[in-house]
Amino acid sequence: MTDIKEFSGKVVLVTGGGRGVGRGIAECFLDAGATVVICGRTTPEILPEVAGKRAVFQICDVGDHEATAALVARVVADHGRLDVLVNNAGGSPFVYAASGSPRFHQSILRLNLVAPYILAIQANAVMQQQEQGGVIEFIGSIAATRPQPGTATYGAAKAAVLSLTTSLAIEWAPKVRVVSVSPGLVETEQSALHYGDAASIAAVGRIIPLQRLAKPRDIGDSCVFLASSRACHVSGSDLLVHGGGERPRFLDESKVNKT
Repeated sequence: MTDIKEFSGKVVLVTGGGRGVGRGIAECFLDAGATVVICGRTTPEILPEVAGKRAVFQICDVGDHEATAALVARVVADHGRLDVLVNNAGGSPFVYAASGSPRFHQSILRLNLVAPYILAIQANAVMQQQEQGGVIEFIGSIAATRPQPGTATYGAAKAAVLSLTTSLAIEWAPKVRVVSVSPGLVETEQSALHYGDAASIAAVGRIIPLQRLAKPRDIGDSCVFLASSRACHVSGSDLLVHGGGERPRFLDESKVNKT
């Protein structure tokens, strides 16, 4: 539980907030007192809820720019403002680069780069008119800065998101702060698709210095902090939330310097 309650009266939009990391982010902002709107292409079976306070769901395909413009307008019409946008929706199936069609690679770029970029532009237009401005957060990934075989296009898109963060922070200052949060390996309801069974997930966790995968709310707590007044001079920055990274393989294979 976070003790930050300054989000009472604030409105937060989290894309893809019905499951996984997005759900953890939505729950943390609810816990901090915010009115939280989440969106997705399908309605979640159970909406994020904390202490009786529930997120509001709006159907929206973030790849449809007219739909996202209507979503932003609806949030403002219903709640009077938009204080924080968390561009979380994204992802990619495992496909080696040479096996993916041009259409496949374009779709991954649209979802992970173009869609959050356009929605950020639309949210910024609202925030610039607000006395207190706003905060735009991109959910990045450690895939942006390391080799990513099987999801190379996703990694390239996330690298571009880091570049966007630095540029938009300058263009939209001082009214709007722009930041990114880059999770490492996260345990969600879909972890089996990436890591295998429970034993495999535990084994993967052991390569992380903190000895476990992140939980969705670990990412959410970081998002709440960056959107708060405690981070009021943080803009154009990327926060790594990866438990210390991953232990280098060569340390285990080396025959010297063992303790």
